[in-house]
Amino acid sequence: MKNFSLKSNRMMHTAGWAVAALLFMAGCSNSQAPNEQMAVSKAAVNNAMLAGSNEFAPIQLKSAMDKMNAAEKAMTDKNYDLAKKMAEQAEVDAKLAGEMTRSAKTQKAANALQEDVRVLRQEIERTTQ
Repeated sequence: MKNFSLKSNRMMHTAGWAVAALLFMAGCSNSQAPNEQMAVSKAAVNNAMLAGSNEFAPIQLKSAMDKMNAAEKAMTDKNYDLAKKMAEQAEVDAKLAGEMTRSAKTQKAANALQEDVRVLRQEIERTTQ
């Protein structure tokens, strides 16, 4: 019975160390600052701003900016998992704002072109009568 108890204690001790090592490794695996994601996200937000998203997609741009601010705060707090998550979301919102802006500008240009065609047709009809 002593031999069994000794083996049981060793197994528990070894298992405890294995669990501790796994927990330590899991904690360390996500401890790197997401610097690359932060840079990509900041660039996406800046691009959306420069494209004119504050006029054509203000809600999406504000969401991207708010999430970027949250990511920066999380970086300051060394909460890198949250920082990465918020930066990724900011990037998606910024890209959406940019695409909505491009679409709105394209539609605005198409509408202007249609109006020009309408005016030209009226002018042609007037001069041919």
